[in-house]
Amino acid sequence: MKDPAGNPLRQLVLKIHSRCDLACDHCYVYEHADRSWETRPRVMAEETAARTARRLADYALLHQLESVSVILHGGEPLLAGPARIRAICAELHSTVGAVTDLDLAVHTNGVQLSRRHLDVFAEFDVRVGISLDGDRSANDRHRLDRRGRSSYDRVLRAVGLLQTPEYRHLFGGLLCTVDVDNDPLAVHEALTALDPPRIDYLLPHSTWDAPPPRGTSGSPVPYADWLLTVFDRWLEEGQKVPVRTFDSVLSTLRGGPSLTEAMGLAPTELAVVETDGTYEQADSLKVAYDGAPATGYDVFRHGFDEFARHPGVRARQLGIEGVADTCRRCPVVQSCGGGLYAHRYSGDRMFDNPSVFCADLRALVEGIAERITERAHLPGVADGSELRFAQLRRDRELLAHLNERLAGDPDWDETWRSLLRLDADERTAGHLDRVMAHSHVRASLAQTPVGPEVTARVAAAAVAAAVHARSPLRLSWIQHDRVLHLPTLGTMHLPATGRIRTEVHDGRWTVSLPGGDRLTVDGNTPAPGWRPTARIDVPGREPLLVDDADPWRDRFDAQAAEPLDPSALAAFAERLRLAHRIRSQRDPGWSDELNALRAETVTPLAPGSGVRLDADGLGALGVALDADPAAVAGELPRLGRRARLADLRRATDLNVPGSRAGRLLTEAVEALADAARHGQPAEEAERARARAESALDELAGPAAGDLTDTGAALAKELRREAGVPRGRRD
Repeated sequence: MKDPAGNPLRQLVLKIHSRCDLACDHCYVYEHADRSWETRPRVMAEETAARTARRLADYALLHQLESVSVILHGGEPLLAGPARIRAICAELHSTVGAVTDLDLAVHTNGVQLSRRHLDVFAEFDVRVGISLDGDRSANDRHRLDRRGRSSYDRVLRAVGLLQTPEYRHLFGGLLCTVDVDNDPLAVHEALTALDPPRIDYLLPHSTWDAPPPRGTSGSPVPYADWLLTVFDRWLEEGQKVPVRTFDSVLSTLRGGPSLTEAMGLAPTELAVVETDGTYEQADSLKVAYDGAPATGYDVFRHGFDEFARHPGVRARQLGIEGVADTCRRCPVVQSCGGGLYAHRYSGDRMFDNPSVFCADLRALVEGIAERITERAHLPGVADGSELRFAQLRRDRELLAHLNERLAGDPDWDETWRSLLRLDADERTAGHLDRVMAHSHVRASLAQTPVGPEVTARVAAAAVAAAVHARSPLRLSWIQHDRVLHLPTLGTMHLPATGRIRTEVHDGRWTVSLPGGDRLTVDGNTPAPGWRPTARIDVPGREPLLVDDADPWRDRFDAQAAEPLDPSALAAFAERLRLAHRIRSQRDPGWSDELNALRAETVTPLAPGSGVRLDADGLGALGVALDADPAAVAGELPRLGRRARLADLRRATDLNVPGSRAGRLLTEAVEALADAARHGQPAEEAERARARAESALDELAGPAAGDLTDTGAALAKELRREAGVPRGRRD
């Protein structure tokens, strides 16, 4: 349920102490325009914390939020002391945690961090983020205490505590404010040497009225230069530590979400409550003018719903409509998002400006896009088997990346050795390829957090491959879900979660369950607790799998159907057979065409959902239980074109990421697919063909420079099909 003002609020910054033990000269709280801290109580009172927790719980319950995040903040939150912090965490857990999942974190300078603090954080699973600006010289350029002394050694001591085995799971990451006069590589190496789970590089809070320092390099884009130097080293090192700024740009360039409020067009989900209980907007607004974050609301008289309707909050939820006209016309706006809202401020135009870092942000996004673009020609653009091979190579790269992250965990190491054995034997490798190519497997491996859950998913896939290959295999892992799904084989419902042990022998597999029970499954034969995946013979292609039980099947912009009973499954299967029969009658050789839809798995969708591909573009097909077979047959060619385009994009780059050339390729493919739709009026087909020609004409102009060799080959194919004269790129 969405908030009536826009997107629901999901994150609260809770100011539990309003003073600090450092005197950082770049601090947005004490060193910029807003002076509201001077009149606020130093420590949040217990009554204020309790009222805030109650307001947040009411809001989460009203809007049915699955989770909320609370960040303990300041000033310096550790100055509140372990006892007060524990009382606040306990209040949040008992009140907010009773109605939704609660994610707690604290942002601190680390100077005061002690085992007493960490014991509290361990009790309530509070992740700890620490501010550190790099090596000693970089950090001490700004981050001195009130006596002018270095904070560096004390912060390193705090990081050392977080690196001990008993507290390591609490380490949330390091936050570094960029100073372009610091050596970027020295800063990055100092931070990565501390083995943090994540690094955030932050631009110094600035506005058009108080612009950022530009350093001594003379570059028009010193912040982009600094960050790209770090980015290059980060790539060289294999991205071994996640960097949120870089990960966000990479995500948005590939069409994914923004991962930080500082960039991207995602609406804000943030509220701030100060030590006196007043609601404020984002803290960063303190750099704009005195009172800029204020709302006039407080937790004693107002709820989060009222705060969410404040004009300032709503202004940061407008997406592309909330940025300046200059930004809307900019080719990198999807990644940049106009920059942090506070950084757009000027006295004459308020926030109706690009970011004061505009040139740097554009240079950063374009620099990253150019660096990650694969320009070499992919043979798979004209050869379906080569494309499938390229997809399998990506699968292997993903598994290798997981191994880098999980190596050393006994369950993962055992699973990894099993994968290597299956892959090395020509009698089993093809079966492993088949299972790993399952679109639901690909989605789950790409999206499941690295840890025991992804280990369980890979282990289940290895077992499925061994069963298909009739190859001996033994594996054991922790199963956190009572639904154990073997991709392409079936689903087992377990009596409990916990450690399971599996053994495959001659196509049969046995699972030893928590509690000591054992169950043996023989191929596609139903058994107590075991439901095999249905296989359906259809004209013109290999049998289809009807996967109505995979926990990862809900990947469509429509609701997946519940597992089907035998009669519903039979009716659904008959619809699919008839749809493929109609398709084959219309075009007997359709399944051999380059654009043929090659989805091997069909997920039943709720009635009224029609026919559609999965939302993440991995080629899964969803068909509504009541879909008309003729309509399904008519949609298969169009969906095949879209799936092939997605497959090509997954295998390589067709264009510089984020460039207009990518959107033009999509428009051309979609338009040609619409033009070929069966049974439509001639004038509609002609309009669709005209759209394709328009996109292809533009692709032959300046946008052609953003096409890779593979993208240019695809554009040439599309022009040939559309009858468009050869463009300049040819």
